[in-house]
Parts: sequence; structure tokens; C-alpha cells
Amino acid sequence: MFIDEAKILCRSGRGGAGVVHFRREKYVPRGGPDGGDGGRGGDVIFRVDEKLNTLLRFRYQRKFVAEDGGNGRGSNMSGKGAPNLVIPVPPGTIIYDHATNALLGDLVEPGQELMVCKGGRGGRGNQHFATSRNQAPRTAEKGEPPEEREIRLELKLLADVGIVGVPNAGKSSFLAAVTNAKPKIADYPFTTLEPNLGVASLDSETDLVLADIPGLIEGAHQGVGLGDAFLKHIQRTKVLIHILDGSSTDPLADFSQINQELALFDAELAEKPQVVVVNKADLPGVKESAVKVIKQLEKMGYPTFLISALTRENLTPALWKAHEVLLKVPQKEIKPELPVYKPGEDPRDFSITRENTGWRVSGAAIQRAAEMTYWEHFGSVRRFQRLMVALGVDRALREQGIKNGDTVYILDYELEWQD
Repeated sequence: MFIDEAKILCRSGRGGAGVVHFRREKYVPRGGPDGGDGGRGGDVIFRVDEKLNTLLRFRYQRKFVAEDGGNGRGSNMSGKGAPNLVIPVPPGTIIYDHATNALLGDLVEPGQELMVCKGGRGGRGNQHFATSRNQAPRTAEKGEPPEEREIRLELKLLADVGIVGVPNAGKSSFLAAVTNAKPKIADYPFTTLEPNLGVASLDSETDLVLADIPGLIEGAHQGVGLGDAFLKHIQRTKVLIHILDGSSTDPLADFSQINQELALFDAELAEKPQVVVVNKADLPGVKESAVKVIKQLEKMGYPTFLISALTRENLTPALWKAHEVLLKVPQKEIKPELPVYKPGEDPRDFSITRENTGWRVSGAAIQRAAEMTYWEHFGSVRRFQRLMVALGVDRALREQGIKNGDTVYILDYELEWQD
């Protein structure tokens, strides 16, 4: 089954917690702090696997969560860092942030990687908070919280040559005749319901990767028929083989219609070089009627061949011509989509809203600090209070009229305000 779109949830690993611990050893009454740091949480990374050609896996698995980092221990022992979660995807996968529709990356090269969720750093143990004035700190950090993202994946097949044409023109028969692909073939429109890939070996050193795109009809660029769901798969091809049904009432009208649909979907598609083949030469009367069609197309500048996919007549010259045209295509025409940089919000920014029962403080930095605070340790609470002053939250609350005894909400935490 061919799947070319998917929506999944990705979450990195939480950082391991640092610990409050003191060295305990015989004859060493004051060993000092030796709480270890937490380990790093795992990242979520997409990596191109050239053996894949569909997003089928994501139909059955929609949630991907990396492992958390290990907690620190005494004797200055740090927690174990978690392995990264690597998700294999086929070449040609485009990755979007579903919430913002921002393009995160376009993966086309084998082994290419993209990190979409960074693992949380491990919290620091109390060994890092010792000072000359506080030699026994009861202060440590919990691990940094994970990142979570809803990701949308889109696949655009990577092929040298795209095969286009009206329904039942013989595209699948052509692909089956020149490659080892086994597409569904029958004598009725829309036999092909999904793109098919095949490799044609012209000689021991020359291969062509071909993609058979389901038949296009008028209005395909707007989703009519099998529609624009498959037009995107020929955006990355370098050359088009345009197959015409030689037994059609007006092959030239079919040719014009398909080119118009390509141009309406993407103007660059109409500019791709085309090799035209008039199929079904095995049928009575086709060879005679095709003469005028071929002359007209060649006059328009399109190399044209009369073929029969059924009897395999004249297939090799058409493929060699496609290869010849392919070699002339500048590489700069085929390039991946690039993410556009947009300045993000300052994580130190925050907002304060008045609620019936208190004050709600929101902001990336202050919320992350709250999640990393050990509220049961006085030293950690004091450190959080100093951070509120440094970020300007303390001053902003005072300016808005907070009073002693008021409740301050940060995420699910409830704090009581005291001057």
C-alpha cells in the first residue's frame, strides 16, 4: 500500500534529575556535596533510508517518544544519557510543523538527518551549587522538560523520469514493459490508484528511475478524479514521458489537456522537457492515424515515438531519448525545498493574567524553570525566586498590584506571594 502523507506526534526525552546528596564516609564527618547530574534526554531525529519508498509505517504508529535521561546519583555519578530516537523515512520526505505549517526540512539524500525535538538537558546536582558561604547546599535541578511537536510528513517520489498521460493511455503497461515493476494493468480508466516506481536498465552502466503517475483528467489540479494528490510526485522528476493513447479520438487534444493541468498545478511542470510516445501501435489503424499526430508534435519541438507497450515495439529508442534529454537538464532545476527562517519568540518573554483566584504567569523560560525546581528543597525554591527577579516577573507582578497572600499559578504549580 502506498502512503504519501502522515501526521504523527513526536516527543523528545526528559532530562534526568540532578540529586541532593552528601558524601558519607567513615572518619569524614563533613564530606561535602556530591550529588551527580542527570543524563541528557534523547533527541527525535528523522533519517533518510533509501530502501523505503512509502510512509506506510506511520499509518500504524502515530506516536514517537524518545527515552528519558537517567537520574544522577551520589559520589558525583551522572545519570546515563538516553539514546536518540531515529525515525527512518524514504527519500523525498518533506517535514512540516503541523501547528504552524512551518517547513522544517526536505530530506532527499541517503543518510540525511533532521532533528525535530531536542532532548532535555540533565538537571545539575548539588555539587554545582556549593559556595564559600554555603558549603552544604540543598539545591539541585530536575531535568529539563521534553519538547513535543505534531509533525506532518509529505512524500514526493524521487525519480529521473515521470510518466504522465490520460487514464488508460498505457502508462502502467509501459512501466511494466521497461522495468521489473508490477503495476496493476487492466483495460479501464484509473487502473492505477497509486504511483509506481521502476528502474529501467538501458545497458550495464545506464539506469533510469521511472515513476508512473495515476491518470490525469480535466480539473486534476483542483482535485478532480484522482486529482492533485499525485501531481506532486512529478514535481521532482527531471524529464516527463508523455504517453498518448493512439486509439483516442483526438490524441493532440489529450496532450494539450494534460499539459494544461500540469501548468495549472505548478508552472514549472509545464517547462519540464518531454518525450512523447504514441502508444497502442498494435491496434488496427493506429499506425496510419499516428503519422499526422507525430508530425504535429515534432513540429512543436517534442521528440515523438510510436510504440506498443503490449508488443514492446520501439520502447528502447524512446528510453534512450529520455536519457539523452535527462543528461541535458541542469542540476539546479532539481532542488529540495528549503525551510524559511522566521525569528522565534524570546523564551524569556512572559505574560501575566489576572484570574479569579490569583495570578497566572506564562512564558517558556519561567515555566521550564518551574518544572526543573525541587519545591521540597528550600535552596531550590530560593533559586527560583532569584530567577523570577532576574526575568522581571517579580517587578511586573508588583506593578500589577499583587498583595501578600495572593496565589501565583505557573503551569500546575501554586505559589503564595510574600514580600
